Amino acid sequence: METVTTKRLHLYTGSSHPGLAGEIADHLGIELGDANLRHFANGEMHCRYGESIRGADVFIVQSHSGEAGQSVNDSLMEQLIMVDAAKRASAKRITAVCPFYGYSRQDRKAEGREPITAKLVADMLTVAGADRVVSVDLHSGQIQGFFDMPVDHLTAMPIQVDYLRAHTDPTNLVVVSPDSGGVKAAKRFANEVGADLAFVNKFRPQGMANEAVAANIIGEVDGRSCVLLDDMIDTAGTICAAADLLREQGALDVWAMATHGVLSGPAIDRLKNSSLTKVVLTNTLPLPPSKQIPQIEQLSVAPIIGQAIESVFDDSSVSEIFGGRNQS
Repeated sequence: METVTTKRLHLYTGSSHPGLAGEIADHLGIELGDANLRHFANGEMHCRYGESIRGADVFIVQSHSGEAGQSVNDSLMEQLIMVDAAKRASAKRITAVCPFYGYSRQDRKAEGREPITAKLVADMLTVAGADRVVSVDLHSGQIQGFFDMPVDHLTAMPIQVDYLRAHTDPTNLVVVSPDSGGVKAAKRFANEVGADLAFVNKFRPQGMANEAVAANIIGEVDGRSCVLLDDMIDTAGTICAAADLLREQGALDVWAMATHGVLSGPAIDRLKNSSLTKVVLTNTLPLPPSKQIPQIEQLSVAPIIGQAIESVFDDSSVSEIFGGRNQS
């Protein structure tokens, strides 16, 4: 007996960032499926897909966000439950789409007696039943090695480069890495834009999380427009200190550009009162009204995630979308 297999793509979203999932669905020209997510009285989460997904290619979009009345742990657990439900519903292939991968900064033991939580998250996604992971600008590209499955590491660089080309003069632009660890990414970015490169020499006091001291600038920034480039902005201490230092060194204008706008704690107040004239983020994480200030502008990563989903579904190359620029 011979049969012709019909491929079906189903896209679902958790509750952390339905707006982004909706944009991805629009790009793909499909409707979001209904996962019927709900909470029991004691806070436990439940999922029951509203249609048959047997034999389907299922993509579950969930940023590990601490917004929308839930914690990062809630967002992660919700995705794990959705993956498990899809596995038990006989989905053919399950792809966990994590625009922002939670715990990505805990990717090694920086001091004794610490966990490597990024690996733990990878293990949980694997055990839950995910067959593939899609993420955007991981804090460390080596996190891909924590998985024994395919990982599509996307980058927001194409949309960020297009934005800078349209809104700045590359001949007077300096791309600045806020620390020495980001120089490689900043150099690649500067080459794409056609700008010069500089970096901030900084150090972190031992044992103090979310604290960094900017020491000096390596590179020529006097009389130039500067863009501070990072993968994420969390409490904004590093970015704001670097912006102040650039101004002291004679920079005419200072922007910040990052993929992930975590913006926790004092971040918004710091950005409001900083030397930064613009902060360009992508929408891998939601930006609630309380964090929407004039300096912040969001770019959508829905097109690149949508293209990646199409490529995974069609079993074609994801790297070709970026011309290999997503390889870290």
